[in-house]
Amino acid sequence: KKDIPVPNFTIHEIHCSRNLEVCRSCNESIPKSEMKNHIESEHVQVTCKCSMKVEKSLLEDHEASVCPLRPVVCQHCDIQLTFNKLQDHESYCGARTEICSGCGLNIMVKDLKEHPRTCG
Repeated sequence: KKDIPVPNFTIHEIHCSRNLEVCRSCNESIPKSEMKNHIESEHVQVTCKCSMKVEKSLLEDHEASVCPLRPVVCQHCDIQLTFNKLQDHESYCGARTEICSGCGLNIMVKDLKEHPRTCG
């Protein structure tokens, strides 16, 4: 998968075919002597804390962007909770009211950012 000068190509091709394999899972060129270790360390199935089975090499991305138990922060109160609880929490949290210092009315927390435009 690299550019090789034409005069060296045949020798390079022989070297690669003897020493390298292409991983069936990730299409990376891996030294033949390390293929077993590569598969065991990168492509073995692991179980995430959410009970989903994920390839080990993909676990970090899963935990950061897909996992329902990934940590997120409420937009209203900045408390950290899991993604699967965020919607219920933000619905409840945003429905709380606070008194506007400008007009003295009780304003729902979810509307506080927009309220100054209509507050006068």
